[in-house]
Amino acid sequence: MGTRVLLVEDDERIRQALGLALADEGYDVVETATGEEALEVVDPDLDVVLLDLMLPGIDGIEVCSTLRSRGDLPIIIATARSDTADVIAGLEAGADDYVTKPLVAGELAARIKALLRRRRPAGAEDSPSSPELRLGDLLISPGREAVERAGQPLHLTHTEFRLLVELASARGDVVTREQLLQRVWGYDYFGDTRLLDVHVRRLRRKIEPDPDDPTLVLTVRGSGYRVGP
Repeated sequence: MGTRVLLVEDDERIRQALGLALADEGYDVVETATGEEALEVVDPDLDVVLLDLMLPGIDGIEVCSTLRSRGDLPIIIATARSDTADVIAGLEAGADDYVTKPLVAGELAARIKALLRRRRPAGAEDSPSSPELRLGDLLISPGREAVERAGQPLHLTHTEFRLLVELASARGDVVTREQLLQRVWGYDYFGDTRLLDVHVRRLRRKIEPDPDDPTLVLTVRGSGYRVGP
């Protein structure tokens, strides 16, 4: 079975056109027109969700939040507006990435491939023998994609985990926003750092004793981020 994409879009013309375009790119597309339908058809065989934010009934933000509460299924939100509030609301709800309309099939396919590479990474750092990392009272195991505090697991999404590993691996050196976007998302975002900054906030809420006064993931103003001692 190929990569299965759940396409959630209420505009029939856009849904059909995008479904055909993604099929031409080699994806197995499941189409739904509402958030209610999307939540009903989600199953373990799906690989990624492409979710329109402006939906009748249950809107895309609520669908995104519900899906994220259920697990780590990768989510890309699509919005007709690129304003900060719209994008940030979707990312805060748990989306891994976002695209703005009108959608270009080739660009969207590249985003999906990059997202799935993070979900199914390959390479030495992901082998079971990969060295563990320590950050404060956290134990980070790249090979198992696991984070523990005092023996208790912390649940991170795949994207949040990759972000944490990149920062912890730098061992206190500054990692620029551009480097993090390239290494974690595998895509050039042309200076748009909202994606990164929202994920850092989400990560801090999960790993910091006090997210409002972080000691593990520190902001380096005008540059990027680094881990604390």
